[in-house]
Amino acid sequence: MKPLNAQTSRTMSRVRSTGTTPETRTGEALRAIGVKYRKHVRALPGTPDFANRTQGWAVLVHGCFWHRHGCRRTTTPVHNAEHWAAKFARNQARDARVEAALAARGLKVVTVWECETKDRAALEARLREELGSQGGRPA
Repeated sequence: MKPLNAQTSRTMSRVRSTGTTPETRTGEALRAIGVKYRKHVRALPGTPDFANRTQGWAVLVHGCFWHRHGCRRTTTPVHNAEHWAAKFARNQARDARVEAALAARGLKVVTVWECETKDRAALEARLREELGSQGGRPA
């Protein structure tokens, strides 16, 4: 594998896995629709961003770039393209394993994409539809 250049290294060092803007916006939307949740539940596979085991759901907040949503944010770096292709493939395989493991535990899995967090009203409507008005399983 080719080493990253200094600019890329600086940029990548600033990428966070928790406390991101999309995650914060999703938490605000969940509170606005009145659901209760725990953040980063380590007892569940993949440590979902938000979960309520009693109500039977987990919400995963995915960045469009890292998890390959397919929107305009899904770009591929030109430098070291083979490395990035392998990285993205591993991310997608891990996402599939985590969703399957959560579903096997009987949890409804909702994936929220970074680009979906831009429109608060639409995000709240989607979460309300997916989780039900009180965060429980839809009837």
